[in-house]
Amino acid sequence: MSNKLPLILLPGLMCDHTVWDAQIAALSDIADGVSMEWTMEHTSLVKMAEATLAAAPAKFALAGHSMGGRVAFEVYRMAPERVTHLSVMNTGTAPLAGGDHGKEEEKGRRFLLDIAFKQGIRAMAHEWLKGMIPSYRQNDTPLVEAIIQMFERKTPEQFLIQQEALLGRPDARTVLPLVKCPTMVLTGKDDIWSPPVRHEEIAVAIPGAVLELIPEAGHMSTMERPEAVSAAMRRWLLV
Repeated sequence: MSNKLPLILLPGLMCDHTVWDAQIAALSDIADGVSMEWTMEHTSLVKMAEATLAAAPAKFALAGHSMGGRVAFEVYRMAPERVTHLSVMNTGTAPLAGGDHGKEEEKGRRFLLDIAFKQGIRAMAHEWLKGMIPSYRQNDTPLVEAIIQMFERKTPEQFLIQQEALLGRPDARTVLPLVKCPTMVLTGKDDIWSPPVRHEEIAVAIPGAVLELIPEAGHMSTMERPEAVSAAMRRWLLV
């Protein structure tokens, strides 16, 4: 039996284990990292959380990136006694806003879906990346291609299911004050989708949470600055 900490990793929208590969390798001396993979059956964040709990051991550390962070909060809501450590990265907690703000978000998501179905995932990814990673990384071909190829392993139909799941996302704000395990809240300093100020608010709402802001990183922090994120995760897991 391994003495390492079981670590369940939750990828975000259109992402897979690639988001976590660097961290799984870097933390392999202290943690057995396993990434969940979302399928056509995971039609809501709640179903993703249920699948995570079904696949996980009795107790485990849990980290979620972007949409995966929202799933992590649902996992904690369902089974707080099973989660030994919690980390959410480049994420949010609020449900879809009412009024014009909510309509604008839905319009943006539908725009990307339209590109995916009419022009393909690669074309959609190029458009999406304009806001996902900072301007100074847009010409970083290895990074850009790794992200695009990850997206291309998904279909437009999977993209639709996950976008609908996010539009119907639960309000996770009620979970925050209930969290009792060691918690790390992390984002890139240059993440315009999930900005530092939002993560500061999340960290303040979770008792004892640690806030980590990764320099020179945007929304894909685990792939943009893998060493810095892995180091932060090591500090969190060793609490």
